[in-house]
Amino acid sequence: MNSSNFAYLVAYILIYFSVVGGLWIWRVKRRSERTPVVEKLLRTPGEEQRRELSAFDDVLLLHLTGTALIPLLLLVLGLWATNAVTGAYQILAHIILLVLLGTVLYFAARWLMKIMDQRYDFRIGYFGEREVGEIVDSLRLKGFQVFHNVPASEAMPFFKLDHVVIGSSGVFAIQTKSRTRGLPRPGFAEHKIIFDGQKIVYPWGDDFQGLELARDRAIWLESWLGQILGRQVPVQPILAFPGWWVEEHAINTVRVLNPKQIPAVVIRNTPMLTEEQVELISRHMEARCRDVEF
Repeated sequence: MNSSNFAYLVAYILIYFSVVGGLWIWRVKRRSERTPVVEKLLRTPGEEQRRELSAFDDVLLLHLTGTALIPLLLLVLGLWATNAVTGAYQILAHIILLVLLGTVLYFAARWLMKIMDQRYDFRIGYFGEREVGEIVDSLRLKGFQVFHNVPASEAMPFFKLDHVVIGSSGVFAIQTKSRTRGLPRPGFAEHKIIFDGQKIVYPWGDDFQGLELARDRAIWLESWLGQILGRQVPVQPILAFPGWWVEEHAINTVRVLNPKQIPAVVIRNTPMLTEEQVELISRHMEARCRDVEF
């Protein structure tokens, strides 16, 4: 490769990076422009995942560009360097270049796959919360108040409750667990989850993950509601598995349900709150959840 061709390739790569970077900066600045809607909106199901997906999409172009052009830049520089070597050392230089290029391509591909896997996980979580959200939203017709993606901004570390249902039958804190299906063990159905009162039995193994999380977040909500009402209000934690057949062989502190089972559990509860208490809790909950900017 002569010096003229090398200069053209380097110039092309630099111009390409400049154009992509300029477009990305323009896009970010455009998003900061003022919109005609100034009122903040209520959070929708999967609001946190939606924001994460948006953040991934904002930088995805840069990741794609970097993983494609960095190996190319290494190849161009490597060819230029190997052409400057003569004799037997040129063969060694080509071997070193191939090893370096293969290593860079491997790590670039791994990095890109990691980014895409993270985006896929957020996407699965987002649509799982959307499904649960649609089902619990039907409880509004029964007089219940429903809030999604409730931020616990005072908690350390910060977390959010996927769905909170408030009505005369009490307060329910629902956490969504979106799990993809794996290979089942012999004798286990690939579509069924069993809760034995202590652990969650998946087709591929047993797990406690999610139970403590749902319970702890319900306890936090109980504490916060106690400050508002001046008395203890029990919160029922629910762990929902969208897309799974869920069987409860025993009932414990945390209910483990398919989302379609939630309305029956919520409606059948014994009345615990007055209309005034429901309205008070709902006002505070709405103030907490109305933080989405246009």
